[in-house]
Amino acid sequence: MSKKTRKKSSKSPASRKASVAKASAKRPALKAGRSQATKSSKNLKNRQTGARGPSSRISKPSAAAHSNRKGAARAVLAEGEKAPSFHLPRDGGNTISLQDFAGQKLVLFFYPRADTPGCTREAIDFTRLKDAFASAGTAVVGVSGDAPKAQEAFRTKHQLAVPLASDEKHEMLAAYGAWGEKSMYGRTFEGIIRTTVLIGTDGKVIKVWRNVRVDGHADEVLAAAQSA
Repeated sequence: MSKKTRKKSSKSPASRKASVAKASAKRPALKAGRSQATKSSKNLKNRQTGARGPSSRISKPSAAAHSNRKGAARAVLAEGEKAPSFHLPRDGGNTISLQDFAGQKLVLFFYPRADTPGCTREAIDFTRLKDAFASAGTAVVGVSGDAPKAQEAFRTKHQLAVPLASDEKHEMLAAYGAWGEKSMYGRTFEGIIRTTVLIGTDGKVIKVWRNVRVDGHADEVLAAAQSA
């Protein structure tokens, strides 16, 4: 018998069986490793392509954001349309509503922020013409998203003679088309669009001014109120 033959036959059946079992034990581990590597590769690909796995979550927009987008999509009130009702806090700690002005014309001027240059000039111009508006049977109210205390400080500082309402939730602003998308210095955002609405004695919209330019605006609105 040759050395080669003797070496081959030196392994007992029991030893061969143990070797086979050991090799079989390694195969599942190897398979699991390949499976894990494949899963990791798929996850990486999903992240790169934007695909969603079972554990992905897409955050839903808040109700306020949805409301703002809805308001922004409505550009302006149409002339002849019934003015949306409102009930808001105002400077001085009181409240103000559309019903308070039943039977008379009403000017609502919406401004971005109290005590800023353009808003201050606009509010002063409407104050200057308050008596002329009254002679035309027209009340004037300013509205912004500022808190009532900020409105009161604004009114006191500049001796304004028109009531200033606070719409911190932007609901009335949206209803009147004065809340929407704006851009400044290359940045787009949602905010108050300088807008004025003239409402008739029947509660319907007579005229809407959008993206108002402050200079001469109050005089233009007065002329419209006098001829309405």
